[in-house]
Amino acid sequence: MWLETYFFERMNITEIESLGKEFDPNLHNALMQIDDEANSGKCVQVYEKGYKIKDKILRHASVVVAK
Repeated sequence: MWLETYFFERMNITEIESLGKEFDPNLHNALMQIDDEANSGKCVQVYEKGYKIKDKILRHASVVVAK
């Protein structure tokens, strides 16, 4: 784990913050939707973390979105 963290830091790779954030199709890949009016339009669960280098997306975050 520490080696992965070290490598990511050296390559300037950052995790895409998703949980509790508004769904953005440029950053997120919606796997499914659930009914939750209190969190409508937000990512409520992360299945797979997403990563980016500066503004370039390496992998979109796979999330569940509330509707």
